[in-house]
Amino acid sequence: MTTKITNDNITSMDAGKLTGSLPAMSGASLTNLPSDITKSASDPALDTNPSGGVGSIILNTTSGKMFVCTDSTAGANVWQAGVDGTVEPFVGMVGTGGTITTDGDYKVHSFNSSGTFEVTQVGGIGTVEYLVIAGGGGAGSCTSGPHGGGGGGGAGGYRNSYASESSGGGGSTEAVKTVTNTSYTVTIGAGGAAGTGSLAGNQGSNSVFSTITSTGGGAGAGNTAGGNGGSGGGGGHTQNGGTGTANQGFAGGNGSSSNDGGGGGGASEVGIAATGSTGGNGGNGLSSQITGSAITRGGGGGGGSGTTGGSAGLGGGGSGGDTSTGSTTAGTANTGGGGGAAYSTYYSPSSQAGGSGVVIIRYKFQ
Repeated sequence: MTTKITNDNITSMDAGKLTGSLPAMSGASLTNLPSDITKSASDPALDTNPSGGVGSIILNTTSGKMFVCTDSTAGANVWQAGVDGTVEPFVGMVGTGGTITTDGDYKVHSFNSSGTFEVTQVGGIGTVEYLVIAGGGGAGSCTSGPHGGGGGGGAGGYRNSYASESSGGGGSTEAVKTVTNTSYTVTIGAGGAAGTGSLAGNQGSNSVFSTITSTGGGAGAGNTAGGNGGSGGGGGHTQNGGTGTANQGFAGGNGSSSNDGGGGGGASEVGIAATGSTGGNGGNGLSSQITGSAITRGGGGGGGSGTTGGSAGLGGGGSGGDTSTGSTTAGTANTGGGGGAAYSTYYSPSSQAGGSGVVIIRYKFQ
């Protein structure tokens, strides 16, 4: 074959004429790449969210490596690098602590009591998702007229970074947490005790995972205003409900002039105000599938009734009982539910405590 050189360009050459080693060439000099390959001067990161999702390719023009996206979870992408024609294996995270279950390629650590989450191998991603819920507030009590109907306990603060599920208080999902090979303290907040006599309940205790703190649920009122907290406690006779914490929970409902208490605030909505002879319902909680199954947590406790034959409000996670039957319900353990309130002058049901909190941690292990 005849070699032709036109305008400094070789138009044809016999392959047998190519001998020796070709000089090294910078990846920055490559042109006419397929449109689905993106050039970058650095390696992709966990938060390099490709618009093309799984299968997107990035060429590092500094090192010459190519990376393929194999998991396009926002903020927690997995990029595998091709080296000498082989693909580097994915390295998963390894951790200990709590009760460990598996959901597909993810490990889930559930803490129903305080403990330690230890990362023994960070792996290729280095981030975890979490759900941190504080203890719910205890319901208020009022046993002396004319002020009756204690307020329901507010739900414990609700903070979440799992997938597209919302955090409490109407807030958006929080960012995943970056971890290292170390131990992280996990504290589970207890539910607040119920009030006795004509006293307000007690605020729930905070739950903590490392630097992430959820605020205990607000106390349900006696014949006063509801307590502030992750979600606010319900108000007593003619009193306002307590306020919730931004991005953790909602306010409690107001008490009425008919001796009825407001419902405690929940993770997804405000507690309902008392009306007529009925205590207000507690605000609803939020459902999460962080463990692989949908579970609703963070409901406010129902408000009590101070009216003869009246009814206490229902709650999510903790419910107020019907005063005609004399039953009340505590917040459910490890949901952060607020305690249910009742008026004890006529039928002697007691107001109840809030439910304890929970911390759940999730990461990719394979």
